[in-house]
Amino acid sequence: MMTARSCWSIFERNARNGSSPATGKSLTTPSASNPYVTQPKVYLLGRQALVEGELARFLNDEGLIFSTDTRVAAEVLNEIAGRTCYMSFGKGRKSNREYLENILSSKHGSVLEHAVWNVLITGVSRSLTHELVRHRAGFGYSQLSQRYVDESDARYVVPPLYQQNEALYAKWKQTIDSVRQAYAELAESTAQFVQEQHPEMPARDRRKWARQAARSVLPNACETKIFVTGNARSWRHFVELRGSVHADTEIRLLAVEVCRTLKKESANLFFDIEIVDQADGMPAVTVLHSKV
Repeated sequence: MMTARSCWSIFERNARNGSSPATGKSLTTPSASNPYVTQPKVYLLGRQALVEGELARFLNDEGLIFSTDTRVAAEVLNEIAGRTCYMSFGKGRKSNREYLENILSSKHGSVLEHAVWNVLITGVSRSLTHELVRHRAGFGYSQLSQRYVDESDARYVVPPLYQQNEALYAKWKQTIDSVRQAYAELAESTAQFVQEQHPEMPARDRRKWARQAARSVLPNACETKIFVTGNARSWRHFVELRGSVHADTEIRLLAVEVCRTLKKESANLFFDIEIVDQADGMPAVTVLHSKV
């Protein structure tokens, strides 16, 4: 019998090779005949920019001198926000890392709300986003609409547990295949019914009516795409809670991917959050400065 760690190693290896852990078949580019997804993707689409001319104007107006050793706009803005509270420009801690570490250790979390990133997340299930959108403070969401988008060729996210067992994966896939066919047939029949009942209705509205009714049979495993904007404090909170070993496995893996992305973006704001392999064979995050 394979251990959880060995099972997860197989998943990671196959994911890098573009294949399913359970079947070995390619899942890198899902299609109508192979619409199964095994891992989330995080695209960093937006980051802040520092308006250096306005910063210089402020410093000149106030007779202040300020310099920093980072070129990451989010880190500069957080340092400026914190120093504004005490008008400590040019005083005390010299490096940005040193300054932000003090902010984190003293849990002056409101300062972190001034750093913002925009990410587009794909390869996640509706089940995951039901949990994701519970994170309200400091977040904004725009999600794929099942009322407007035809889900006949939708992709489906394979739960990590079923990626470890070929028999369970086969049974899960059989269930999903039947649901996919049922949705397609139901959507088509519903569209015909709506057209017969409301011939005067614009075609776009008829399609929306049909899809909003047919989507009721779609499972939580249905893949979705969601655009998320969040500030550093909120992202830290999300990563800490959902990257925990106690979190749902799928969202835990997403939190790990978000953590990797943001640590590359801002080493100084996320320096105390680490990704560590756990006894269950999957990665999780550990946080030095908790609940900032």
